[in-house]
Amino acid sequence: MAAQTISVCKFVGTISLGLLTGVSATVSTIALPALLALPTAVNARTSLTYLSYKSTTLTSYLRHITTFTLFSAYLLSPKRLRHPYLLYTSIFAFVSGPAVDYAVSWRKGTDEKRDVLDLEAQGDQVNGEQVRQAVERKQLAEKAKTGLAGLAFAMQVVGIWGDGAQGIH
Repeated sequence: MAAQTISVCKFVGTISLGLLTGVSATVSTIALPALLALPTAVNARTSLTYLSYKSTTLTSYLRHITTFTLFSAYLLSPKRLRHPYLLYTSIFAFVSGPAVDYAVSWRKGTDEKRDVLDLEAQGDQVNGEQVRQAVERKQLAEKAKTGLAGLAFAMQVVGIWGDGAQGIH
């Protein structure tokens, strides 16, 4: 019974980690660049606010599911079969959100959430340059999140593959 639980945790964790990577990659390479092609700064600002909220909510859920399931699989595994890749991937998944946001904010000297709120408070008098800068900051953060989540996903796939080759559940 415990082996089935561990297998389910690994499966769910791997799938959610893959989805997390895909969402971040799509937001950074498709959705955010498309915002810069919108005809007005007001439209771009409104779309950025919506996209930021929805993508942050979705990736937060996926990050927490991934972290919980992979760390649970690590804890539930017998000591002799407890592979550190489960621990590493759960840590990478957890860190791929808030730590990246903090690092980008620190590097750029701004706070992304505060910037989006400031843009919303401007009403219809939106500066297009401020919107462009906010989109570029969000894009940088999403690219970094994609890199970390992608690295964790690759590590997880190799780890599960190794478990399967050894007959470990």
